[in-house]
Amino acid sequence: MERVILAACQLPDQGDDHFRSSVEELEALTQTAGGQVVAVVTQKRPKIDFATYIGSGKLQELNALEKQLDAETVIFNDELSPSQQGRLGTFLSAKVLDRTQLILDIFALRARSKEGKLQVELAQLQYMLPRLNGIGKSLSRLGGGIGTRGPGETQLESNRRYIRNRMKDIRNQLEAVVRHRRRYRSKRQANAQCQIVLVGYTNAGKSTLFNQLTAAKTYAEDQLFATLDPLTRKVHLPNGFEALLSDTVGFIQDLPTQLIAAFRSTLEEVSGAQLLLHVLDVSDPELTKHEHTVRHLLAELGADDVPILTVYNKKDLLKTPFIAPVDSLFVSARDADEKAKIMIEIERCIEKQMVPYHTHLSADQGKLLNEVKQKTILKKQVYNENDQTYEVEGFVYPATAIAASLIRHPRPTDEEF
Repeated sequence: MERVILAACQLPDQGDDHFRSSVEELEALTQTAGGQVVAVVTQKRPKIDFATYIGSGKLQELNALEKQLDAETVIFNDELSPSQQGRLGTFLSAKVLDRTQLILDIFALRARSKEGKLQVELAQLQYMLPRLNGIGKSLSRLGGGIGTRGPGETQLESNRRYIRNRMKDIRNQLEAVVRHRRRYRSKRQANAQCQIVLVGYTNAGKSTLFNQLTAAKTYAEDQLFATLDPLTRKVHLPNGFEALLSDTVGFIQDLPTQLIAAFRSTLEEVSGAQLLLHVLDVSDPELTKHEHTVRHLLAELGADDVPILTVYNKKDLLKTPFIAPVDSLFVSARDADEKAKIMIEIERCIEKQMVPYHTHLSADQGKLLNEVKQKTILKKQVYNENDQTYEVEGFVYPATAIAASLIRHPRPTDEEF
């Protein structure tokens, strides 16, 4: 494991608790990436040093500490500007990274699907492009004017050209994925399929809950960003209603803008959902801040008006009393006995978005009856021997084809038999 020193600045607008939590999160990110934190250097400043992020005295201390502890890497708890990173790299003998690079590295480690790998690569290239150092463009190419006579294209310009071309190629490939997602979403809506999406702060227990509800075997560990590639499975609610449940990448405070942009096609799935399950780690002391972070990012994605069921998870790790708000869940996703309670509450939330129906179906309408069981929340089904009809009652999404069939379908008369 790489020996790592963490460096962080506390500004006046950061409280002690928030700053400590941010540093602890950086340490957890470092461990997830395969680093061993050997020291943490912090400094209180009125503002970030424009040249080197931390002050000159603290920089001298950091230089001595990296030699003393034989550290290979120094990670700063912020996004460094290209000039800051260049000066720090010159002054320090260890490799210099910032919080954004660290998160990008973890995402690259976790990406499994082709789409995920492309999204990570695009984010890395966007981050890298302004950090290529060298002489200006005007002196790097042969030309016909004064000041343009030079050695031709330099390595810097060659690198920039390669990165821009590669970014264009990746965007074209991702655009094809976006079109595929849109077609799939349209087909899903046409088939009246309900989409439920798990969202939440990283390491809140989304994948564990996903595995519990779908009997899937996705990777679920006590690590930040254990899940990167989204996964969707069918679930059947207590009354037989069929829905799609999707697991998504976890959010984090100060999520790099490059990642939000690159993963927008994946994250936009939440805006088309009928219900969001917002999973929170109730044992985390930063519970409230994590909830605000997720809701802020959902608003950025245009999903702040999608109905949300809040799931307070990891109650088995809680050491202090906790009273869950009304219309929320207080569970442990690892406990299989909690599954029924969660499913009932999910069904209740979906039912609130539907309209009631009550109709009779003739005995030869078996296909429609089967659709009723899968695409509606069926509360009552009784077979009437006298007129050989099924009396069905339940709830259905109003803007679906089956809703029109159920709400307008009259009771069969004796003449029809």
